Amino acid sequence: MMYSNKVSKFLLKRKPLVRKLIDVLSNEFEYVSCLVTDVKGTRIVVDKTVTNVTPTSLTESGFVVRVLGKNVYTEYSINDINDKNFNFVLEEIKKEALKKRNIEPVKTIKFDEEEITKTFIRNNKGQDFKEDEIIDILTKKVNEYVKDEIINVYSFIECNEYQKMFISKKKELIQYYTWTNSAAFAISRVESSIKEAYSGNGYPSLEEAINDLDEVFKYSTKVAKDLQKAKPPTPGIYTIITNPSITGLIAHEAFGHGVEMDMYVKDRAKSKDYIGKSVASPLITMHDGAKATLSSASYFFDDDGVLAQDTVIIDKGILKRGISDALSALELGTSPTGNGRRESYKRKSYTRMTNTFFSKGKSTLEDMIKSVDFGYYICDTNNGMEDPKNWGIQCTASYGLEIKDGKFTGNIISPVVMSGYVIDLLESISMVSNKEKVIGSGSCGKGYKEWVRVSDGGASIKARVKIG
Repeated sequence: MMYSNKVSKFLLKRKPLVRKLIDVLSNEFEYVSCLVTDVKGTRIVVDKTVTNVTPTSLTESGFVVRVLGKNVYTEYSINDINDKNFNFVLEEIKKEALKKRNIEPVKTIKFDEEEITKTFIRNNKGQDFKEDEIIDILTKKVNEYVKDEIINVYSFIECNEYQKMFISKKKELIQYYTWTNSAAFAISRVESSIKEAYSGNGYPSLEEAINDLDEVFKYSTKVAKDLQKAKPPTPGIYTIITNPSITGLIAHEAFGHGVEMDMYVKDRAKSKDYIGKSVASPLITMHDGAKATLSSASYFFDDDGVLAQDTVIIDKGILKRGISDALSALELGTSPTGNGRRESYKRKSYTRMTNTFFSKGKSTLEDMIKSVDFGYYICDTNNGMEDPKNWGIQCTASYGLEIKDGKFTGNIISPVVMSGYVIDLLESISMVSNKEKVIGSGSCGKGYKEWVRVSDGGASIKARVKIG
């Protein structure tokens, strides 16, 4: 079976040793904590010619010890701490924390932690499946949809089992939860023209992911066919309506990266000076947080041992606050928001987005489309980037459906590159749909291209944007 639905023996067996390590180090350091990770994942890939079963990129097992020494927080990571290497690890941590540094030390404050001991568990709900069963299901789907101009469908099911433990003098936290991703990349060929389209979703239940596979395959193969008749857009400024994928891309790039508060510490984010000011249409409310919704970044506590939160970043157009990891919050004199995340125990903790989305409004999607004299319904994220210092934004979408006099014309444009100034885009939003969807199938890179799972989305929005 893919999921155990119980906390790993590895975490439980190492807990007494970690507690001992913290007790010994606390005799010499003001603050000591240890994060223990035991993440398992399996990725099952099937296309027309290949079947593959591999560990996912998230699979890891290791320890991160953080201590406060000589006015600097120092971290030490290792893949295991056991009875044999305990004294060695102890000495290495001391050596690293107490060594002389070339930079001028600053006065660093100790974490003011609340006492809490708790185990959080979110099991996979519904039917579990064996690897062979999933391979058989995917193979049948590929064989069903590879026909006519669809020459291949690269499909996968990815099952991840997250288990982490955080211990300090005041905290003892353990979490277990699962997440499943499914996807289908369809490739169409008409003569020498080759097009491809992607569809994917994330689920808290493996059974739910399996049951939704037909919709995932159906959508990607239809779009791959439709793209054969797509034409490049004529550059200009257009009225657009976004599907939830593009709404999420805008949220992620516009005021996701732009409010990561480790950028405030380095004075690299313009939003630092706009807290309490209007930055968007009054129709816009934006959330981020592991507790804000149930999706791929819905953990119980972050890698700094901070409990998950729901942070309202924008409230009715007003920028309320940013998101932060524990160290950035300490530096800025604010409260951490539970956004301290590591790619793995081998990497540092950054301020990272979790579930980022625009809340729903009051308009129906049908009325939004009817309100457009000429423009496009923009669909499906390709890529995006933002300059947090100057608020430039660029978002790339897979395709756009032409709207004229409130109706779809049947014309399609692709690819679609939207660009502009963040505030101009957000202030131009004139309608927000009454339904929202958060899509938990993506990842986000930061630092040295260190990746974490994120979700984004929300309601459809009507806005004005430059397409080129």
